[in-house]
Amino acid sequence: MQLEGKVAFVTGGGSGIGKAAALRLAQEGARLAILSRTAEEVDQAAEEIKAQGGECLALTGDVSRPEDMQRAVREIDRRYHRLDVVFANAGVNGVWAPIEELAPEEWDETLAINLKGTFLTVKFALPLLKRQGGSVIVTSSVNGTRIFSNAGASAYSSSKAGQVAFAKMAALELAQDRIRVNVICPGAIESNIHEETEKRNLEKVKPEVEYLEGKIPLTGGEVPPAEKVANLVVFLASDASDHISGTEIFVDGAQSLLQG
Repeated sequence: MQLEGKVAFVTGGGSGIGKAAALRLAQEGARLAILSRTAEEVDQAAEEIKAQGGECLALTGDVSRPEDMQRAVREIDRRYHRLDVVFANAGVNGVWAPIEELAPEEWDETLAINLKGTFLTVKFALPLLKRQGGSVIVTSSVNGTRIFSNAGASAYSSSKAGQVAFAKMAALELAQDRIRVNVICPGAIESNIHEETEKRNLEKVKPEVEYLEGKIPLTGGEVPPAEKVANLVVFLASDASDHISGTEIFVDGAQSLLQG
């Protein structure tokens, strides 16, 4: 198995892409630590991992809170005494609204979870990662990197663009410690993140240009499951990608090439 003996930490691991990745990492032999803000959600995901023969530490916390992330890493160290893979995946869509109507605190919340949360996850994991080197994988998006036509998504897209810049800086800084840092940019994927998006008055700022919304060339329009992203996470976590760092990889079936 590709990841036998390694330890992987997945934020946002209770659902969606995070849960799918955690299950796949466990199938490849990794021991897991998964974190979510919701205890019931993360406990259920951990039980699924254990049911398939994996080992999993369930953690609750908010990635935007330094004390939560410090505590999570301490618990990982106490349980496993090492850390090889960090999948900084937790994120929100937040509020999508015209810039004039977007409240400063709404902007702050999206940036705090998506961008600050990525920083805190990596920052506090570094002492463990530096012991033997490893892989950091960040979930960004096609929004803010290739696609800018989603009306009202200024906070979300800014946070996703920021994650790419952070990963590139980190890739250079951490190369001497044998730590690789890469970014995945999913397109439309089966997930519940869209159910939590608050959208207000987007008709005021919607571009007049017509885009082929929802069209995914590789699947004929069908939205793929989160496992499509999870497969890439396994590759980037494994030694098969040991010379890949500082790179963003799009997982969207060429969707963003039509909508950019």
